[in-house]
Amino acid sequence: MMVAVHPEYVVDENQKRKSVILPFEEWERIVEDLEELDDIRAFDKAKTGIQDALPFEQAVAEIREAYDS
Repeated sequence: MMVAVHPEYVVDENQKRKSVILPFEEWERIVEDLEELDDIRAFDKAKTGIQDALPFEQAVAEIREAYDS
């Protein structure tokens, strides 16, 4: 869901946007949404890593095989 924002822009002498001012409540919602997105990305990355993991027995067998070689 998109967060509705009501920005006010700070511009330089050439009317180029340099900064933005947001109501504090909108800023808090944006930060919360970014934190949630970061958590989702971390979960997805961890989940992908689990799928790539070897079963314990296979890992031990491969280590023993490499050690015995």
